[in-house]
Amino acid sequence: MVVLNKIYTKTGDKGDTALGNGSRVAKHSLRVTAYGTVDETNATVGLARLHATDEIAAKLSAIQNDLFDLGADLCRPDMEKDSEAPYPVLRMSDTQVTRLETEIDEMNDALEPLRSFILPGGSALAAHLHLCRTVTRRAERLTVELSNMESVNPAAVKYLNRLSDWFFVASRIANDDGRADILWQPGANR
Repeated sequence: MVVLNKIYTKTGDKGDTALGNGSRVAKHSLRVTAYGTVDETNATVGLARLHATDEIAAKLSAIQNDLFDLGADLCRPDMEKDSEAPYPVLRMSDTQVTRLETEIDEMNDALEPLRSFILPGGSALAAHLHLCRTVTRRAERLTVELSNMESVNPAAVKYLNRLSDWFFVASRIANDDGRADILWQPGANR
């Protein structure tokens, strides 16, 4: 359980921060940038929830919780040393990825196949879900880059990849099951 009695600690005043294993790194390190972008994703999900129906809001709530799990996973390097930690280390699991896949399939069953790319927008919820999608893609790119240099849980990368797909399909649901999607018209303004 986390207890936050004091919000500011001054320990990062010189530009470094503590990771989940206690080591300190620069605040601009790729690992911190990756989990910071996951946190940014979570903030965009909070905005989307303001416009969501109860069913979508409940799913978005689960995603927000997953994103905190993901941040905890990414902030702890050295997966091979998890067994040495004095507490159970929180890592993303394939069951979280599978849940997203199941929800994507369920939502997608209500949609007609796309015949064009769509532009971000439509309803307020759809527009916010597209923002969630693009920030998630950035988090994914950063996490993949990190995984090419340091140890990263493969389920973390898979989760981000599925999550951006989830946001895309959910945005279509938010646009009257795709009927209010804004279709791209290639070269329309030449």
